Amino acid sequence: MADQEIGKVVHYFDKAMVAVVKLSKVVKAGDPLKFVKGDNEFELKADSIQLNHEPVSKGKKGEEIAIKVPSPTKEGATVFKVKEA
Repeated sequence: MADQEIGKVVHYFDKAMVAVVKLSKVVKAGDPLKFVKGDNEFELKADSIQLNHEPVSKGKKGEEIAIKVPSPTKEGATVFKVKEA
């Protein structure tokens, strides 16, 4: 089964290493995610997601959530939920 697109990065805070993702599908804390923009690609586990500066256990379609990322990313990066084998 292929990875599922769940949103796009709409803003990136480089000092805090936080990506703001506009969701097209539901995402839950703990989901494995992959960020892709050109040659820049990395995976992470969504250990901490926030909505309006408050920790939440999941984000819903249409919401903009903040996710702490281990690598720099760019606005417009596509975010996928990784399907585990």
